[in-house]
Amino acid sequence: MATLQSLADLNRANTTSQGENEAPVHVQKLDAQGRAYATGKRKDAVARVWIKPGSGTITINSRPIDTYFARPVLRMILRQPLQVVNRVDQYDITVTVAGGGLSGQAGAVRHGLSKALTYYEPELRSSLKREGFLTRDARVVERKKYGRKKARRSFQFSKR
Repeated sequence: MATLQSLADLNRANTTSQGENEAPVHVQKLDAQGRAYATGKRKDAVARVWIKPGSGTITINSRPIDTYFARPVLRMILRQPLQVVNRVDQYDITVTVAGGGLSGQAGAVRHGLSKALTYYEPELRSSLKREGFLTRDARVVERKKYGRKKARRSFQFSKR
């Protein structure tokens, strides 16, 4: 790279590099079976999500969604990306999820489903990103420290 000697050189360098900083073009990513695949994570849970056009069936670890996520709140969390983009009954969703608890698993599936939707239909990316579904929630459990009962809880103080 050449050294810049004046403000005019700096201005010329900025105008030539403007074309390099354009927004990335997102393209459809499908596998050999015509499915979109994405991985979602939340706390200690990792979800692998495949979507393909279909009648709207959701299978999690070879079980229907109603038996795997018995609480309605967890099912609602999982279906949020589909409701935002109005694709509730258009895709068959297959998920394998492991690690963490049910709440973390539901969040991981939601994250993976949002990413898979953007791989299948790249034009949905802006609406899903606006809702925050494409952001990986990085909060994890704080580790336990030595000399403490839990991560921050101390042992009960006694003067005598």
